[in-house]
Amino acid sequence: MKESNYIKLEFPSRSSNESFARAAAAAFAAQLDPTLEELGDIRTAVSEAVTNAIVHAYPDTIGRILMRLRILNGNVLEIMVKDFGKGIENVEEARKPLFTTGGSERSGMGFTIMESFMDKLRVRSVPGKGTTVVMQRAIRLRVGKR
Repeated sequence: MKESNYIKLEFPSRSSNESFARAAAAAFAAQLDPTLEELGDIRTAVSEAVTNAIVHAYPDTIGRILMRLRILNGNVLEIMVKDFGKGIENVEEARKPLFTTGGSERSGMGFTIMESFMDKLRVRSVPGKGTTVVMQRAIRLRVGKR
């Protein structure tokens, strides 16, 4: 799919940057004129993806996180969140509801939440090299808008 606009951000895996990433994604998505519900879904999915990178990729250190947002043909927002941390041994298992490596305080619902709020979710990971999450969400054109 051809992109019509994009942004790239890089930030340290500090928990304070999760809210920044969420706000940046919402601001970028605003050009598609999403509903408040669509905007909330995007913010939630980004929050989960960035939090996963902070908590699981870099449990004992500060690393870097890349986030790229693109607007694709068909009014589709694509969000990529990439880390260079621990990676995931078994992506299929990690995508199961309630699975977590983050201890008892983690719900294990991150990928499930991302999947429920987005139209597409792809997860690629290489142990020791990091994880890339790519999400897509079509934003409905409103009546009278082009």
